[in-house]
Amino acid sequence: MSQKYANDQPAGFNNKIKNIAIVGGAGQIGKSIVSALLAKNAFKITAISRTGSANIPAPGVHVASINYDDPSTIVDALKGQDAFIITMNVRAPPNYTEILVRAAAEAGVPWILPNEFGGDGTAKEAGRDALIGPAKEKDRTLIEELGTSWVGICCGFWYEYSLAGPGLFGIDIAKREVVFFDEGTQKMNTSTWAQTGQAVAEVLSLPVFPKDANDTSTTLSNYRNRYVYVSSFCLSQKDMFEAVKRATGTRNGDWNISFVPSKERYTESIKRMQQGEHIGFAYALYTRYFYPDNSGYYESVHGLDNDKLGLPKEDLDEFTKKSVGLSESGYVERLFASA
Repeated sequence: MSQKYANDQPAGFNNKIKNIAIVGGAGQIGKSIVSALLAKNAFKITAISRTGSANIPAPGVHVASINYDDPSTIVDALKGQDAFIITMNVRAPPNYTEILVRAAAEAGVPWILPNEFGGDGTAKEAGRDALIGPAKEKDRTLIEELGTSWVGICCGFWYEYSLAGPGLFGIDIAKREVVFFDEGTQKMNTSTWAQTGQAVAEVLSLPVFPKDANDTSTTLSNYRNRYVYVSSFCLSQKDMFEAVKRATGTRNGDWNISFVPSKERYTESIKRMQQGEHIGFAYALYTRYFYPDNSGYYESVHGLDNDKLGLPKEDLDEFTKKSVGLSESGYVERLFASA
């Protein structure tokens, strides 16, 4: 596709995103995205919500009720939107994303941020092993085939959530147990909820096209059908453990520490998943991105877009303390218990 310039667009063309629709705006990452968008005071935000849903979005967000069994309701809700953000739980019905994408294309939405808030979709072997890659690739392909454009947000695992989880990063804060995969030194990029939300807001605040051929500033079109790579921290398990010890005032002797080959843990986790344990899928997913192939260390492969987007530097200890608080409240464990 040849480069487009704002100066070449028809009269009345707005080179800024204004109207944004979001699915999952009251969810874990959705709340952070909506908060960051609202802080810009530049967007009209519409939460796409199933009729009868108990989820209530933030004040200032319009609600459009839809019915997945009647896609025309989704098309109507998406007409006039400049961008559509899809955030969905991994346990959502698998056909929902396709229904949303097709409705967005029919409504003429030019930009879709699909349910990509996580790993690097170009690391296809890791995506296949983690069991999430093929479905996401199918969504991206469909968006392109329907003639609209996607922007993927590659942010890694959410730091405060994952560290608080029951051993997702191999560190179980509540039980004072650590399982290091291999030597525990493989680095991984990870992002906070706030940083991920801010990344979305900054990307959608960019001009859609450069003004003319002399304009070299970063635009939304620079990210057409590709990923935005952002990260809060680049850490190994041992880096995380040191941060947790600082946050909890503990020492090595206060913890039960063990080591396991990453591939062994992955294989065992797949078996647990096949036996019906939801935590097995989670362990397999996380462990796979700690393999020594840098699939989770995407910064080493692609670099980061943090500086281009003006994202803030974050304090590791501050967010580690937040994670300890989430662990002590049992927040993540309750989510898994309800799965």
